Parts: sequence; C-alpha cells; structure tokens
Amino acid sequence: MDKTRTRLIDSALRLFLSHGVHITGVTAIASVAGVTKMTLYSHFPSKDSLIVACLDERDRRWREEVARTLAKQPDPVSSMLAFFDLYERFLLRDSGRGCLFVNSAAEFPQPDHPVRLAVSRHKQGIRENLSALAASAGVRDPDIAAEGLFILLEGSFVSGSMNQDTPVFDTARRMAQGWIQQQESQEKSA
Repeated sequence: MDKTRTRLIDSALRLFLSHGVHITGVTAIASVAGVTKMTLYSHFPSKDSLIVACLDERDRRWREEVARTLAKQPDPVSSMLAFFDLYERFLLRDSGRGCLFVNSAAEFPQPDHPVRLAVSRHKQGIRENLSALAASAGVRDPDIAAEGLFILLEGSFVSGSMNQDTPVFDTARRMAQGWIQQQESQEKSA
C-alpha cells in the first residue's frame, strides 16, 4: 500500500476512534496526515470511501490478531474463549471508546450503504470463525453456538465501553465456558 494512503487511513482511524466518523472532517484528516485535501481526494474519491477503507484496514488487523491468538490455543474450545481476550484487548487499545464497527453502523443506518456493508462483512467474519471453531469442538449446532458467543462478545464490549470496565469479559467468558461445557456434555450423552 502506498505510504500516503496508509498515512491517511491511519490518521482517519485515530480521529474516527477519538471523535466519531461523521463529526470528523476531511480537513482534519488531511491535516493530521500532513497532506492537502486534494491529495486525500486523489486517494479516496469520497469521505465514505475513506471510511470503508479504514474499516477494511481495521478488519485486516483484527483478522491478523485473531490468527496469531488462535495459533497459540491448544483446542477449539480454548480458541472460542480466546475471543473474549481479543475483544478485551481491542477495548483497552481503543481507550474504551467502543467498537469502530458498531459506532460506524450507528452513524450509517441504511443497510445497503457501503459503510454498513463493510461493518456487516466484519461481523459476519467473526460469526464464521466462531461457527467453524464450534464445529471443530463437536458442538451440535455450530451456528447457534456462534451466534450465542457473538452476542456475549458484543454485549461485553458495549458494557465494557460504557462502564470503562473490563471485568465484564471475565463474567462473559465464564458464562460462555459453562454453556460450551453444557453443550459438550449433551453431545456425549446423545
């Protein structure tokens, strides 16, 4: 990726996380990136295309971190539970300002808007990871397991953001672990 484009995306990500997507103007992004607005628009035809590029970059970084974290896990159940650590790390890294994807979806409520579609791709990727892990763990209905874990993860992130508190992840992790163990014992008795 071109250095100027990377600088624009990194600058926009910092500003979007700190101030929000709609309120952050292209003038501020260009200034922080050390370029002119004309240079910004030569890389991104619109602010919306820059937002999508930022979300795609954030998703790429997330997937890399997921891959590194899951590679260290001994089994699929540990991998599913490791998502709670990942969510907690991202919350702390972003100073508890919430999820850029959720915040962006809230600012772009139209379901077919490119920003909203980028958010949907990211969230669907998480569900697919969780479903594949649940299937590997032998859970009877991996998609339902994935959705349940996803809801716990997202709820924990929102609660942690609102309360500036991360113990919520420990509680959610324990709930998930108990639920997974229950699923495993039901599978063994079936």
